[in-house]
Amino acid sequence: MRSGILVTGGAGFIGSEFVRQLCAENEFKKIYVLDKLTYAGNLLRIQKEITSNLVEFIHTDVSDVESYVKALQGVDYAVHFAAESHVDNSIKNGIPFLESNIMGTYRLLEACRANQVGRTLVVSTDEVYGSIERGETDESVNLKPSSAYSASKAAADLFALAQHKTFQQDVVITRGCNTYGPFQHEEKFIPRAIGNLLAGKPVPLYGTGENVREWMHVSDHAKGIKQVLLQGRPGEIYNLGSGTRKTNKQIIDLLLGSLNFTWDKVDYVTDRLGHDYRYALNSTKVRREIGWKATVDFDAGFLNTLDWYRKEGLLA
Repeated sequence: MRSGILVTGGAGFIGSEFVRQLCAENEFKKIYVLDKLTYAGNLLRIQKEITSNLVEFIHTDVSDVESYVKALQGVDYAVHFAAESHVDNSIKNGIPFLESNIMGTYRLLEACRANQVGRTLVVSTDEVYGSIERGETDESVNLKPSSAYSASKAAADLFALAQHKTFQQDVVITRGCNTYGPFQHEEKFIPRAIGNLLAGKPVPLYGTGENVREWMHVSDHAKGIKQVLLQGRPGEIYNLGSGTRKTNKQIIDLLLGSLNFTWDKVDYVTDRLGHDYRYALNSTKVRREIGWKATVDFDAGFLNTLDWYRKEGLLA
């Protein structure tokens, strides 16, 4: 059994799935879960896990290192999920994204280095690559972020790589595609569409709905992060993608059909400022080096997710 692990943002959507998987696998003697509990954090996601002796919850901001430094002294790994993550919010006000995603990440990295944490994994996003018309983006392409959110995540990645270059700090980065599944906050595309339809409200769809995203189930994403944490090479970046790419219009069409609604329930709205047209990840590196690949079929995962929201509600 491994010693201890710190998980920042462990009450968030992907972070909580990561914590649930860690607890189910019982590989760590202690799991410290750190979360500020902003509007996007919810302890209900890990309620059962917190009641166990395995998990210790720390209610704090990742920038407040003194509040969790004792936990750092007892862990070999840190996985950094904590971030402001909603693009529309970053367009309205980018300051919280700079404070959390850049300063918070740098302070965590420095704290992990000072306390000799064996490895730190920074969870990033495919949005740092920006939009591509065709083909796929691998880990070597130039970063072209389009919003304060993606720019702040790109900056956090660069700080992590700089720590490795300057101090030989053991840092790895994952860049995941769009993720769906149970427990996701209602501000995100799929749960918002589900929630609106179930409440009899129209579904907003940006522009023409032709923007393309790559989709992966949250359980696959969490498994990929763990495999990179344990098997990835220091100072490396690993794309985590599924290869399943769909337009926003296709997602809405699947949802409408599943709930027996028609397109008159869709409200086309003014397109997002700087809206990236298409994301597509090349995940060859992680498959070749680590052996990870997404396994949840999108249609089956989507329908299971829809059933979960119908039974549990948006923030259950």
